[in-house]
Amino acid sequence: MSALAILMIVLAYLLGSISSAVIISKLFGLDDPRFRGSGNPGATNVYRLGGPIPAGFTLFFDVLKGMVPVWSAYLLGLPPIILGLVAVAACLGHIYPLFFKFQGGKAVATALGAMFPVATEMALLLIVTWGIVFWISRVSSLAALITVALAPLFAWLIKPQYTIPAIMLAALIIWRHRTNIKRLWHGTEVGLRNAKPSRKTPPKK
Repeated sequence: MSALAILMIVLAYLLGSISSAVIISKLFGLDDPRFRGSGNPGATNVYRLGGPIPAGFTLFFDVLKGMVPVWSAYLLGLPPIILGLVAVAACLGHIYPLFFKFQGGKAVATALGAMFPVATEMALLLIVTWGIVFWISRVSSLAALITVALAPLFAWLIKPQYTIPAIMLAALIIWRHRTNIKRLWHGTEVGLRNAKPSRKTPPKK
């Protein structure tokens, strides 16, 4: 692996470590999403706490965290497998953010952003898939799981050279949703409509 590839992977992790949900929540005077609602610092939980505007900003910047490093690596001519590692690094930064005590989100939006630079058609297809599943179920985690599970298939059909990176991202996102999978299996997963904000105790300083 070249020094440039390693540099891009490290930079992707650092960029991913900037928690959009926490920062946007502070700017809008909301509670820390790590300790309110579902406890997940992502756009869906920010929506629960503050509505569509802060959630929209959170979603935008989470997508950007995946898009910028992968696009940069793509323009630098790095091969697909390295682009996949850069995308995974950005998602790992979102899941385990260095700057926020390693308390991060599920990285769905960041993974989606990582796909835009190299496979825009696939990314748009994934957005449509997520929207349809969410519209039917109103369960964000279920929509995310079905969408990322289909990502490798879409990649194979549209841009086969990115199938392995898509598998890498899908495996990471599915693993991150393992607690959601258990709740879905037991029928206890809460949808967006009937989610009730709950307070979690922040760690002692």
